[in-house]
Amino acid sequence: MSAFARLSATAIAAGVNSGAASAFDVIEQTLARLTAYDAHQPQIWISRAAPEALRAAARAVDARVAAGEHLPLAGVPFAAKDNIDVAGLETTAACPAFAYQPERSATVIERLEAAGAICVGKTNLDQFATGLVGTRSPYGIPRNAYNRDYVSGGSSSGSAVAVAAGLVAFALGTDTAGSGRVPAAFNHLVGLKPTKGRWSTRGLVPACRTLDCITVFTDTLPDAQAVDAVIARFDAEDAFSRPLADVAITGRRIGVPRRDQRVFFGDTQAEYLYDRALAVLARDNAIIEIDIAPLLEAAQLLYGGPWVAERTAAIAPLLAANPLAIDPVVREVVSPGSAMLATELWNGIYRLAELQRHAETMWGAVDVLAFPTTGTTYRVAELLEAPIALNSNLGRYTNFVNLLDMAALAVPAGARDNGTGFGMTFIGPAHSDLALIAIAQAYLAAAQLPPPPPLDLGDHMDTIKLAVVGAHLEGMPLHWQLTSRGATFVGAFTTAPNYRLYAMADSVPPKPALVHSEEGAAIALEVYELDMASFGSFVAEVPPPLAIGTVELADGSSVKGFVAEPRALTGAQDITHLGGWRAYIASR
Repeated sequence: MSAFARLSATAIAAGVNSGAASAFDVIEQTLARLTAYDAHQPQIWISRAAPEALRAAARAVDARVAAGEHLPLAGVPFAAKDNIDVAGLETTAACPAFAYQPERSATVIERLEAAGAICVGKTNLDQFATGLVGTRSPYGIPRNAYNRDYVSGGSSSGSAVAVAAGLVAFALGTDTAGSGRVPAAFNHLVGLKPTKGRWSTRGLVPACRTLDCITVFTDTLPDAQAVDAVIARFDAEDAFSRPLADVAITGRRIGVPRRDQRVFFGDTQAEYLYDRALAVLARDNAIIEIDIAPLLEAAQLLYGGPWVAERTAAIAPLLAANPLAIDPVVREVVSPGSAMLATELWNGIYRLAELQRHAETMWGAVDVLAFPTTGTTYRVAELLEAPIALNSNLGRYTNFVNLLDMAALAVPAGARDNGTGFGMTFIGPAHSDLALIAIAQAYLAAAQLPPPPPLDLGDHMDTIKLAVVGAHLEGMPLHWQLTSRGATFVGAFTTAPNYRLYAMADSVPPKPALVHSEEGAAIALEVYELDMASFGSFVAEVPPPLAIGTVELADGSSVKGFVAEPRALTGAQDITHLGGWRAYIASR
């Protein structure tokens, strides 16, 4: 078995309760795993409990079991996102200037520890839980466990990686806009986002207090259900807690976005994996296409409407006293809330009520939604180049859920060629949490997905040269796709004199088509050098009718570069006489 094989919470608890294993031995193995993975991604943690404290907690669990107690999570190691209070460990919300020492653990931590679980540490996050990417923390950037060129997802970044890497059996995250679902998808995990108020949020640093949910990452659905069984109940100390209720879903009508509303941001593999998942669901369910425009409108209220002010309220003292202590991107997101008018808030509340009524009507036509968790994923370097726009893309299918008081459960639905996970999220009305688990279990049993690929524990060294002729040239609109991959500029060159250049019709942004021709000319281009992983990811995202082939340069050498399929010339303008794309753009 791999040193980082994933752990099962239910199996560990069964072993400790039966005497087949001890909590002490589990913790010793956990400490060894933590030390080994620190060589690869120490930045997934902000703080950890001291080894002797963990050993003492394990001995206490073993003593309780020996005294005859049956503990639902006996000896199970877990992690908590560092916006959730754990007594004895500092809470930072990924902002050193905000840090404090809690006098008491959050309610969810108290309930887990009472059930025999052992918290090993606090995980990294997008600062103040603002982001779906995992790149907004002064404590470093946790990266996807399966391809470290790619984001882990956020804001519960460290929690997801800790489970994916087999360091803990489960980890707590939070979810306001998708933070407990997006990282689950990217790291081949289950991510349960309960109904608002099902799990207490006392002891949670708020992002949007009326919307926040504490969530869990696990490897399996039974583990997620076991955690829910321990945590889910009313908490009189939490003003937003709700009485426990479970709503059954008996129908088999699965709502999915209309084909014209499915956006994958050029990620053809994600589109394929979603279609494949729907084909599995269609065996035993009715697939019903719905208009998701009202859901998308609700989603816009979260960051494009007055709910931004709720995020501002959560950190208003720090924002006023020490704004430079806040991550620049987070500050850019939350600062506009300070100028939000009460009239804007009330108009937003009124519109949300109308959209909630639409959602209630929707549940009369479908029983559950099955959406892509995200339409695509991105490399870390890409997010650093365009941190807000690309983050927004990741929230297309997640941002509306809490606003409209829905439960959601993200599950694996396949892997891209680059190793990152694609996920599907089942969404139901409030209090449908257990029903969603049953539906997802049936899907996974039918899908028969292979296990996740190996963890990324290595480095990427080999490089390859790539010629670009149009929108990827320096200063052009897609140049960031090279800089975000750390591409190195080699030089400006021309092709051999046997190419023709065309301006494709209806291409956004405008793009050229380079075509080999004996009756051609030399075309200006630029050459960049990328590592093999970055080159592969670049090629995977090249949209048809363009492709990457081999381009001959004027000096007789060859490099990889953009070429075009014949259909690219339909309606295209021949611009060969201009000698290059820059000259064409200048002539427009």
